[in-house]
Amino acid sequence: MVIAEVAPAGSPAPPVAPPPTLAAARALEFRPVVDRGTFLNDREMFLGAIDRSGRAGFDVLTPLREAGGRIVFVNRGFVPTALKDPALRAAGRPQGTVRIAGLLRLPPQGKPSWFVPDNRPDLNYWFWIDLPGMAAAARLGDVAPFYIDADATANPGGWPRGGVTRLALPNNHLQYAITWFSLAFAMIVIYLLYHRRLGSR
Repeated sequence: MVIAEVAPAGSPAPPVAPPPTLAAARALEFRPVVDRGTFLNDREMFLGAIDRSGRAGFDVLTPLREAGGRIVFVNRGFVPTALKDPALRAAGRPQGTVRIAGLLRLPPQGKPSWFVPDNRPDLNYWFWIDLPGMAAAARLGDVAPFYIDADATANPGGWPRGGVTRLALPNNHLQYAITWFSLAFAMIVIYLLYHRRLGSR
């Protein structure tokens, strides 16, 4: 992810409706959107996560059925491991039509890297967002090629806790450059001293 691509989301922008296509979604990533529909609470997906305090748990992704029938997955936010069981947070699973505000996100095009574990659809345990895989596991069709990270608006009962998108990415490029140049310079000095010592023998 390029920092410059995320920066516009930090500026105020009026929310828009979710786009109809992937091409349109690419131009709106990290932009505020508002959607309406009905949550399919019985088909929640659990994405392994750690909150900002370092607590282990899950991000809860719930399919939202729009009025036209399309399904949009919504990352409703974080729940600690102790609250994974939906029965323990029933108040946070609204029935009927709901309004969802958040940021439009695009999933990775494949497994992010070789060291990320494989998803376990059989256990409903996901390590990375795979919308086609999640749709298949939940037996859903007509699923949007993007998802929504719900904003920090409090849910009834307090869980899940939204606003999980981290937009303030640290720009440490200069620090990294200084570090690597310093290491390179140190290696050159060591190399020269080593060969000077050999030449003095």
